[in-house]
Amino acid sequence: MELNVFEEMAKRYDTEERIELAKVIVKEVRPELQNSKSKSLIDYGSGTGLISLELSDLVGSILMVDSSQKMLEVAKAKIAHKGITNSNVLYSDFTQETQDLKADIVLMSLVLLHIPDTKKILQELFNILNHGGKLMIIDFDKNVQINHPKVHNGFLHEELEKQLSEVGFNSIKFKTFYHGTRIFMNQDASMFISSSIK
Repeated sequence: MELNVFEEMAKRYDTEERIELAKVIVKEVRPELQNSKSKSLIDYGSGTGLISLELSDLVGSILMVDSSQKMLEVAKAKIAHKGITNSNVLYSDFTQETQDLKADIVLMSLVLLHIPDTKKILQELFNILNHGGKLMIIDFDKNVQINHPKVHNGFLHEELEKQLSEVGFNSIKFKTFYHGTRIFMNQDASMFISSSIK
């Protein structure tokens, strides 16, 4: 198995830039979670919890799922440090194996670009959601300046919407909400949020 680069990065993952970017994303996601106090949220590809731990006051429970054990160790330390009682972690990679999980909301922030088979992961997340559940994706808009063998260079809204719809989602909405300097592989880029209902 190839070395998980995120294992190597875990201890130094929470850089100032990442923390600032997480704040921008949290600000955008919070309104989406109004009236979710009784709902369960899975943060898929949660990393160290930079985003979902800032949302723990809005939902009933959070399960942070990541394929990096070390990232989750950092997240666990934060949960303990902040005294958060409704959040747990799960070491898993849904591209390899699907857990028997259910959730009302799935959040995937800056994760989809790392997953080669977009449609397959969308299908897995669709299956995990309860009926009427919501999938929220935050990622980069398509960026032709970027070319990397391990990463999608962002997404066209129309293409991603088509895949979401083919998997079974409806009420699919997209909005580009942020333009930043050197935020994607050292290139200027914009981020979108999309929400879809099962």
